[in-house]
Amino acid sequence: MGDTNKKERRKFLDKGLKVGIAAALGGLAISKITSKINAKSNSHSGEKMELMTTDGTLIEIDASEVMEVQHAEDHYKKYNVREGMPHRKFVMVIDLAKCKNALKCQQSCNKHHYITGDNAWLKVYKMQESKDTAPYWMPTTCMHCDKPACVTVCPVDATFKRKDGLVLIDNERCIGCRFCMAACPYSTRVFNWSEPDQEFTLDMDMINHQYSPEHGGMPSVKGTVDKCDFCPHQVKNNELPHCVTACPNGVIYFGDKYEDTVNNGEETVRLSKLLEEKSGYRLMEGLGTEPSVYYLPPVDRLVDFEDGLEEFTEFKSVDKSE
Repeated sequence: MGDTNKKERRKFLDKGLKVGIAAALGGLAISKITSKINAKSNSHSGEKMELMTTDGTLIEIDASEVMEVQHAEDHYKKYNVREGMPHRKFVMVIDLAKCKNALKCQQSCNKHHYITGDNAWLKVYKMQESKDTAPYWMPTTCMHCDKPACVTVCPVDATFKRKDGLVLIDNERCIGCRFCMAACPYSTRVFNWSEPDQEFTLDMDMINHQYSPEHGGMPSVKGTVDKCDFCPHQVKNNELPHCVTACPNGVIYFGDKYEDTVNNGEETVRLSKLLEEKSGYRLMEGLGTEPSVYYLPPVDRLVDFEDGLEEFTEFKSVDKSE
């Protein structure tokens, strides 16, 4: 009786060892090598291996017929929000000759980012170089600088620069010190003194989504800083930012500097050609911040300045919620 039990245990352990070997070789594939391939490669090694087939049968094959399956590393690599989209460099171009202060860009931005009034990330200013020159409307947004001062002064790494050119804010890290606001020479950042007063009217399913610094579908957080983010949740899906698609006059272009193309929702043009032919420039270039937002001067205007006065309030134009 004892000998029988020993034999049964030996069989069980032997089979278990074979199953274990098969499991350890989970990343290996069995390939029957034809005689033609064998002639070019190594001949049978003589070393035998037992593997388990998909139906649980143990088979014995020559070790030379087993080859490792190569998996592409990129397939398993997680998308890094703080690194951004590889091999991209996003830029924006604003044509001042087309803007008539319609505020559709701002309204769309507010709607999709749950912000209102004076806390708007995108503002439109009435500009006039001198009393002898004609006034014009100037939309302003975060410049997404290549050398951003805001990133340098942030003590908790809440503001960060990505490889694709976007400067974002992680509200879960932000401590509300406002050093970034003081360092930004363009004054395009806003501070959330209170909870957002705009109701959730869009993307209600976003409430249950996990927070991400690049998802503009989340509401603002009290005691933190906000700003334009170039709508990375849109860009990642090969869609234009909300302000671009909402503008009725094609004022705002968005695209990839590396591809040398920008699009305003109506046409796609060469970035370099557009900037050269229309004398594009960047604000305060002498500071060395290297903004990613370019402006085209308000010459040969396509709209009348007076058309935008009805939306104008003192100093700046912001969309007031009713």
